[in-house]
Order: sequence, then structure tokens, then C-alpha cells
Amino acid sequence: MPTRSVAMLLNLGHAVDHMFLLIFATAVTAIAADFGFARWEDLMPWGVGAAFMFGLGSIPAGRLGDFWGRRAMMLVFFFGMGGSMLLIAATQNVWQLAIALTLMGIFSSIYHPCGIPMLLRHAKNPGATIGFNGLVGNLGIAAAAMTTGLLIKYFDWRMAFVIPGLASIALGAAFAFIAPQEPEPPARNKGGGSSVLPREVLRRILPVMTITAMTGSVVFNMSTNGNQQLLTERFAGLIEDPAVLGALMAGVYLVASLSQLVVGKLIDRYPLKRIFFFVILGQIPLLALAAISNGWTLLLLQLGFMIFVFGAVPFNDAIMVRYVDDHMRSRVSGMRLAISFSFSSMAVWALGPVVKAAGFQTLLLGLAVVSLVTLAVVSLLPGEPSRSAAAAAA
Repeated sequence: MPTRSVAMLLNLGHAVDHMFLLIFATAVTAIAADFGFARWEDLMPWGVGAAFMFGLGSIPAGRLGDFWGRRAMMLVFFFGMGGSMLLIAATQNVWQLAIALTLMGIFSSIYHPCGIPMLLRHAKNPGATIGFNGLVGNLGIAAAAMTTGLLIKYFDWRMAFVIPGLASIALGAAFAFIAPQEPEPPARNKGGGSSVLPREVLRRILPVMTITAMTGSVVFNMSTNGNQQLLTERFAGLIEDPAVLGALMAGVYLVASLSQLVVGKLIDRYPLKRIFFFVILGQIPLLALAAISNGWTLLLLQLGFMIFVFGAVPFNDAIMVRYVDDHMRSRVSGMRLAISFSFSSMAVWALGPVVKAAGFQTLLLGLAVVSLVTLAVVSLLPGEPSRSAAAAAA
């Protein structure tokens, strides 16, 4: 387990990753107006490069993490994210914006296959560690909603990228100073916790993990990227101030993020399959009800479905730490993330056109159907040999 100060910076890296990926979606209305677009939906597809590279870049990032070093890759992450955010702020047209967002997506792909395995190495309670890490990551989503609205209101959309970018560079400098050098790359240090299941069971788990990651990422990306605009539409005539709407959205994310702490502790005590099943089950009726709701009722339902959307995030990392040896976790994680996030990046591309053509009601009902598919796939997970297996592969 890393020292407390290094663990803190690794957790903050998760906040940086998710916050930066959501700033564009939160600021898209202001950016669209500045670049001459009549509707925010027409600009949204130009951000697909960031979401696509967030997934595809995980393959080389994971390989470099195992063979070059996770500390070195995290330095590239912090400085690369900061620099790309400054570049986004300097763009003058939509093509420049798309290229800069794609570059940011490349750097954002580093965190999950490198930062999380670095954090989890030798963790005594991996579920709790994953849960807290997920909480901090989701606080980054909340920060995107709140700070972006405030910076746009009092400055402009460009400052919504500049200030977080400078903060990431500062975190990179702190990480370079505090994080100790790795004695050797993880790939050369085998024996970090081997699989506790037979090979044939692992062959059954990996497809389930990949498919649930794909469907879960679709729900996560479409909900988090669309929530601000959904709230704006459904509060029309009640609240118009973007800063107030941003604060409401941040409150939803803040409260919903706490679900990951609960799920993390449950993962350390009970079988994954049982908890995963009920978390996915909770998404379906809340998404369906939100599709036909407005105003404060919509806000409460939004809080409800985000509790279960965020609560589902820790499961694939928990499966990874439980069954995959540390010397290859970055590579296995990178492959899984590349498939799931590249697939779900199409959700970001489709969000604007779907809402423009069919509205948020159809979108939310569609997400309920995707969650139903996830539920069916989760039912294929095998049983576990014991409740204490969660701590077996640190």
C-alpha cells in the first residue's frame, strides 16, 4: 500500500480524471454560443475524441505501466492533463477544440490502468480502498458541475479549463517530489496475488467483466454527460441561473458518491455477485421514472439513479484485484478499459443527436433498458469460494 501522502495524490488523480472529462459537457452551452452553434446538441459530438481515447489509450498506458513503471506514467498523466487543458482554453475553432479534447483523452486514459493498480498494490481492504477512490473520483464530477458553472458565470468558459489545468500541473509537481521511485517495473515483480479461481472460471468471468463494463460505461457516460442539460431543461421556468443549477448538480453527485464507500465495505464482506445484482437492479425503475418527471421530482430521481450508477463503478476493479496478479493488472485493466470505454465513447457522440431527435425521455428509457441488459449479464457471474477472498489478492 502506498504511503498516505502518495495515496492521497493518487486519489486526487482520480478526481482530476473524471472532473476534466466532464468540464466540456458542463460548459458545452457556453462554448457552443462562442463558436457560433445555435444548439449545444450540435457541438456535443465534437467531444467524442476525448471519450474514445480515454478507452483506446488504456492499452498502451497499461502496457507502459507494467513495463516502464506506474509512477512514471502518473507523472505523464498529471502534467499531460494540465497541459492539454490549457491547450483547450486556447482553441479558436471547433476543429482545434476537437483535437485538444482528443489529446486530453489520451492523457486521461493513463489513470485507471496505472493509478488504481498502484493504489491497490498490497491493500489490506481492497473493497474499501476502491470505494474511497471511487468517492474521490465522483467528487471530481461534482467539482466539474460546481466550478464550471461558477467560472463561466464570473469569468468565461476558457477559465473553466485554465484553473483546473494549473491545479493538475501543481499536483504533478507534488507527486514527483513525494512519490518514491519504483525499484523495478511491476512486470518484473511477479507473485503479487495470483488468481483464487480455476482457469475455466476465469474464462467465464472475463467476458462478464468486459460486457458489464461496456454497458455500465454507456449508462455512466450518458448520464454524467447529459445530467446538466437534463436539469436545465426540466427546471425551465423554475431556475435559470447556471451557477445555481451547477450547485444542485454538484449536490446530487456529492451525495450519490457516498454510495461507493458503502459498496466498497460490502465488497470486502459479501459475495460480489449478490451486491452487484441489487445495485444494477436499483437503476432500472429510477431511470424510467426520471424519464417522465420534471422539477424537484426529477432532481430527487436523478439523485436516486446516480446513487446506483456510482455504486456500480467499483465492481470491475474489485474483480480485477481479487483475481488478477499485480504484475499484469495494468495490462489486463487496459485491455478491458479499451474495449468498454471505446465502445461507450459512442454514447458521448450520440448524446446530442439522440436528445435533439427524440428528447431526454427516450434517452432515459433507453438507459433503463441498457441497465436491464447489465442485470442479465451479472446473473452469469459464478459463485465465490468464500467471503474472505476479497483480501486474498492484494
